[in-house]
Amino acid sequence: MDRNPSPPSPTNGDEGEEEVVGGDCIGSTVYSKHWLFGVLSGLIQVVSPENNTSSSDDEEQQQMELDEEMENEICRVWDMSMDEDVALFLQEFNAPDIFLGVLAKSRCPRLREICVGILGNMACFQDLCMSISSDKNLGQVLLHCLYDSDPPTLLETSRLLLTCLSQTEVANIWVERIREHPAIYDSICFIMSSSTNVDLLVKVGEVVDKLFDLDEKLMLEWIRNGADQPLDQPQEDSEEQQVFRIVPCVLEAAKQVRSENLEGLDVYMHILQLLTTVDDGIQAIVQCPGTGKDTWNLLFDLVCHEFCQSDDPPIVLQEQKTVLASVFSVLSAIYALQVELEYLKIENDLPLIDSLIRVLQNMEHCQKKPENSAESNTEETKKSDLSQDDFHLKILKDISCEFLSNIFQVLTKETVAKGLKEGQLSKQKCTCAFQNLLPFYSPVVEDFLKILHEVDKTLAGELEESFPSLKVQT
Repeated sequence: MDRNPSPPSPTNGDEGEEEVVGGDCIGSTVYSKHWLFGVLSGLIQVVSPENNTSSSDDEEQQQMELDEEMENEICRVWDMSMDEDVALFLQEFNAPDIFLGVLAKSRCPRLREICVGILGNMACFQDLCMSISSDKNLGQVLLHCLYDSDPPTLLETSRLLLTCLSQTEVANIWVERIREHPAIYDSICFIMSSSTNVDLLVKVGEVVDKLFDLDEKLMLEWIRNGADQPLDQPQEDSEEQQVFRIVPCVLEAAKQVRSENLEGLDVYMHILQLLTTVDDGIQAIVQCPGTGKDTWNLLFDLVCHEFCQSDDPPIVLQEQKTVLASVFSVLSAIYALQVELEYLKIENDLPLIDSLIRVLQNMEHCQKKPENSAESNTEETKKSDLSQDDFHLKILKDISCEFLSNIFQVLTKETVAKGLKEGQLSKQKCTCAFQNLLPFYSPVVEDFLKILHEVDKTLAGELEESFPSLKVQT
């Protein structure tokens, strides 16, 4: 696909045809109105009734393919539509209606992808987004594109939806439309559970994340979909009778994007975190032993064997802070139900403590201000960046401290002794934990210190010296 195309010159075969003049330019660009008219007219011809009356196999195959010249030209329009002047001109020429006709009638996947892509570019501009969103027929056809089997078309449809859902003026229109089409849930779940296209999985995940963030009612509806089917009932082989559950689908997508796209993994971890904000969501994760165990094992593996490892530079926390916050939040929600869950074993506690304390240690390093930061940045930029970083780091700290305190509460004398022997509970790490847990979790720290007195009086005494407020109460 050509990018940033040169403005094409109109050619009618007349040698005396003049070059494109200023009056033919679209807005302040150098793109030709005449040429664009020609391309859009060609699109109308592609889907006109007289071109759709044949039924032979060869002719049907031709309808599935796009002429190379037409593809090059419409791809140029796709590129051009990122310019606001061009996007506005397309709207004036009623291009969305033309694209509606293409999407409703054309069987050519490439043509459908390009038309949705152009609409997606147009939707980046607020007024055009409102116009596209208010067109009920176009909205119905675009949502129907989510049932497509062509990954590029699905990707562009998801991109357009995310753009519209991100515009507060029209977001509710799309949420309501999606609620009115229950089959969209099945289509999205099918993509998450079966696609290997990472770009598509990331974009679909962003759509789901945005939907759940915008509308808790819709999230609850999707959580409850399929929940009435008995957990041990085998599903039919046919896709039409397959019943999807949201959590396994999210987990499958997360596993697929895990090694290739950190931002995509971040999105799916945040979806899980949103699910835990409602009781039905937590139950959807843990009610089925297989699903709960899969969730715990995946997240446990991420924080104990992949993120923020001992040989990673502390600054890596800046890249991982949001995904770590989501992962720890979900693990903490599951951990709170440990009495009910067989797969939560006590031997998991020490690796989790080690990971949580390492995150808190790295956080201290990240929050240290560089000595010469004023020389390399303007004051305003520096304050803005630090404020944003501090905000996400504070969220991570709060979640980490709450989770760490929950684990500390169930530690036994034997586990503490093992932690001291294996290094997860050294003096340095205990000091870091105390510094972050106090004063909000004082009772938890005091109880831990009592156990530590039974295991290692010397270390307990040194910690009491470092934290005098504890000595009086022990």
